[in-house]
Amino acid sequence: MRVDVITREYPPEVYGGAGVHVAELVKALRSHLDVTVRCFGAPRDEPDVFAYQVPQELVGANPSLTTLGVDLQIAEAVAGTSLVHSHTWYANAAGRLAALLHDVPHVVTAHSLEPLRPWKAEQLGGGYRISSLIEKDAFESADAVIAVSNGMRRDILRSYPALDESKVTTVYNGIDLERWRPTVDPEVLERHGIDPDRPTVVFVGRITRQKGLPYLLRAIAMLPPEVQVVLCAGAPDTAAIMEEVSSAVRTLQETRTGIVWIEEILPQPALAAVLTAATVFVCPSVYEPLGIVNLEAMACGLPVVGTATGGIPEVVDDGVTGLLVPIDQAQDGTGTPTDPDLFVADLARALTEVVSDPVRAAEMGRAGRARAEAEFSWGAIASQTAEIYRSLVG
Repeated sequence: MRVDVITREYPPEVYGGAGVHVAELVKALRSHLDVTVRCFGAPRDEPDVFAYQVPQELVGANPSLTTLGVDLQIAEAVAGTSLVHSHTWYANAAGRLAALLHDVPHVVTAHSLEPLRPWKAEQLGGGYRISSLIEKDAFESADAVIAVSNGMRRDILRSYPALDESKVTTVYNGIDLERWRPTVDPEVLERHGIDPDRPTVVFVGRITRQKGLPYLLRAIAMLPPEVQVVLCAGAPDTAAIMEEVSSAVRTLQETRTGIVWIEEILPQPALAAVLTAATVFVCPSVYEPLGIVNLEAMACGLPVVGTATGGIPEVVDDGVTGLLVPIDQAQDGTGTPTDPDLFVADLARALTEVVSDPVRAAEMGRAGRARAEAEFSWGAIASQTAEIYRSLVG
């Protein structure tokens, strides 16, 4: 059986959790079956990986249209496959069209949902209506839908009630436990101006509404003055949110020491070193299907303070591997806290609790590593995914 995995992101062009997921899943799946990758961007050197670029006629068009231009090429190219598996709305149209054109099953993995990300309209304009239409059609017509958490499965069925719930299966995200482990590298810390002797909170994520960074920046102002904060934050969705975050970071840097902002995407070994040197990892997301970054932090021995939303409570064992921050959210799809001040105060309180007790923080970090090892290996995830394929192809 040959499976064509369709994705926007694939190494080395990876900027989010979906790209990490696809890269690790493909590597593990290749021990089970023949896998071809179809991705966006520049040519790749890896065997059986093919990249496609935006047609010249669409360069500069709305991102939804440039995406379709790539998807059309991929839909044609997958001829001869047994099954297509698409990841994110960027690849969904390719998967849907390929299924119709070549009469093969289409599997969709849900890493996020357009109805629950209305702020994407800031980035895509009218293209958000197109991305939403693409995703809806792909999900409702798919032969199987994979949710990366039970929380995501609930969101899928709530967002797309016409979908047959028997087609939706939960298969967790995973973590490469060999690459992600405690890593000591003083040179990395020195290069980025990180003081290894201060209690430290670290955030890793794109600058997008769903990651909750503006709420975290407000909470940081409430932390004890000796706490250092490392923000590995880049790839902003829009100029507006970049300016909002930049302004808040500048204000913090004017009022307290130890605010380190790393805008570049760090190589994995360097990021592991930054995580290992910290006291606690924070995930203030208002929307998070699971959060691979939480698994990466846990694998490096860090406790996680995360919002009790989406799939985060399925990763963070409250009081054992970290702390969950309660949140009451608007039901309009934005995930906005109904009481932002309370959420910010609760977030600051949880972070202060962990950084103020380094012994307990270390214990939770060890428990997090053990949980990652026991429940989130890519080998198990690939086996479950391959079984879904076989149930459709026979």
